[in-house]
Order: sequence, then structure tokens, then C-alpha cells
Amino acid sequence: MVRNVKRLSAATAAIAAIATLFVATAAPDAVAAAETAVKDRGVMVDVNAASAPDLEKVPGIGPALAKRIVEFREKNGPFQSLDDLLKVQGIGEKSLAKFREYLSASRTQKK
Repeated sequence: MVRNVKRLSAATAAIAAIATLFVATAAPDAVAAAETAVKDRGVMVDVNAASAPDLEKVPGIGPALAKRIVEFREKNGPFQSLDDLLKVQGIGEKSLAKFREYLSASRTQKK
């Protein structure tokens, strides 16, 4: 039995070493996989607080669209609802429908 435990420990150590090597050589893919996992867990991006890079994590929002969303928000104030995103150039009903599961619009208090 002790011999089996030692074999199991050695096998576990070998697997851990291989996994570490794999992650080190596939870092960009690991980052992409982590972002996908976060999206799959339902983490919401707040359109009233997110930076352009944060918005780019949403499937379908690239750098140009993320920049337009931030610029629109800075010029016109916070979005009252996700439907306000339809006012941003490049966002139509179909794209908004795809974004809804990843986005939220926090309620901001007027000062």
C-alpha cells in the first residue's frame, strides 16, 4: 500500500510539472480561456463603469465599438438602460440582443 501511495505521489508530481510547462508555453491561450470561462459564468460588464478594454471582453465588441460606447457615455452621460446602447453607432437590435447577457447598466444617482 505504501508503494502505491508513493507511485501516486510521483504520478501527481509529474502531471503537475507537465501542466505547469503547458501553461507557461500557452499563456495567451490560457488568458483567452480564462476570459471565456468568466463570460460563461455570467459575469456582467457595467456599461456605465467599464473601460474600453473591459467592454472588449464581451463577445462581439471590438476595440472600435468599445471606444464608441465609452465616448458616447462620456458625451451624453450614463446609460439609463441597455436599450440606450441602440443610440451608439454600430449597435442595432441584433447585436444588442447578443450583448445583453454580458452587459448591465448600473443605476447612477444624479448629483
